Amino acid sequence: MRFMFIVKSAHSGPPPPKLMEAMHKLADREIKAGRMLDNGGLMPVAMGAQVRIAKGQLSVLDGPFVEAKEVIGGYAVFELQGKEEAVASATEFMQLHKDLFPGWEGTCEIRTFASPGP
Repeated sequence: MRFMFIVKSAHSGPPPPKLMEAMHKLADREIKAGRMLDNGGLMPVAMGAQVRIAKGQLSVLDGPFVEAKEVIGGYAVFELQGKEEAVASATEFMQLHKDLFPGWEGTCEIRTFASPGP
């Protein structure tokens, strides 16, 4: 089954170097094992844009957008056996944040792809 992990947080700024190192090590292990298919961090919302439809009109809005409590900071796509394995993987990832980024708060949302993919 294919899963997307979406990491959301109200924290702005880059993670500490020790956390970055640990996340890269974890990602390298998961890529070599064939479980992680893609991953990445996202730039601040101020650098983005939104294309939206409202009241029948299409519009483009450059960032920054209306302040949100949490924004998506990164994602990863995994090929795993099931939800139990996905939860275990996300828990390991979030434990790194707990251990190496004191005071950080956030969420790793696990979503199953609607189709198995290519």
